[in-house]
Amino acid sequence: MRILLAEDERDLNRALVALFTKNNYSVDSVYDGADAIVYLTEGSYDCAVLDVMMPKADGITVLKTIRKAGKTLPVLILTAKSEIDDRILGLDSGADDYLTKPFAAKELLARVRAITRRLTASVDSDLTFGNCTLSRSTYMLKTEDGETRLTNKEFQMLEMLMSAPGQVVSADQFMEKIWGYDSDSEIGVVWVYIAYLRKKLAALHANVQIKALRNAGYTLELL
Repeated sequence: MRILLAEDERDLNRALVALFTKNNYSVDSVYDGADAIVYLTEGSYDCAVLDVMMPKADGITVLKTIRKAGKTLPVLILTAKSEIDDRILGLDSGADDYLTKPFAAKELLARVRAITRRLTASVDSDLTFGNCTLSRSTYMLKTEDGETRLTNKEFQMLEMLMSAPGQVVSADQFMEKIWGYDSDSEIGVVWVYIAYLRKKLAALHANVQIKALRNAGYTLELL
């Protein structure tokens, strides 16, 4: 799951990026509202965590702007303001939840899980194709011959392929969904991770393969 974090306190921003990454989220972070608007309108995210008091555009302005643009992703407002009127303004502007600083890390993660539940209703379920089973809760890839834990990006790529076997996923789609808008990574990184996945599938004697289609992308097919 990909999160856009907009928080202008740099130490807190870095700490939250580390927290989300440790808990298997992919995170892009910005330090002002103007960048948040650009990232959210041009990128692909499953959730946004927005501080209210930010330079260039406050969190409420960001929220109103993306809602006006038709973005329906869940949004958590994160702020030092605790007055009832401020909470009401945030919720009435389209926020899904509101968390006041200071907060516990566990509560923040729980709030994010709660507002994204409609996207992750099957987060604890397994994906199965051929003789492969992929656990969404543990990132373990299993066959009857063994199991291996995938890295975060390996998991996201294989999840995309296993969620729609036979459908073509382009390198651009992988880049946008997993590496994110404005990533410094080159598109060749997709091929590198495909190679990693192919090795892990082969080591488990999987009866599925990741097939490359020239100038199109990749599909997951039975051998």
